[in-house]
Amino acid sequence: MGERLSRLGIRPAEARSTALFQLATELPAAVLARALGIDITVVVKWQRVAAGDWAAYAAEVSRRTSAQPSIYAPGAPT
Repeated sequence: MGERLSRLGIRPAEARSTALFQLATELPAAVLARALGIDITVVVKWQRVAAGDWAAYAAEVSRRTSAQPSIYAPGAPT
């Protein structure tokens, strides 16, 4: 299969690496490591190389959720 793809100009190893690095920028290291069954330290290295900054992501998610009114806040519609 790899040979057939290569003849078509598709490089499976490069495509796989690209996909893994993209996932490293989109998912937390613990989630990706568990999903792929690999050591978390490997995924953390991928994230550093791919510039996936999960501290910034967590802060952004926190800002989005805290900006929404809580259903339990006083005066919130029921």
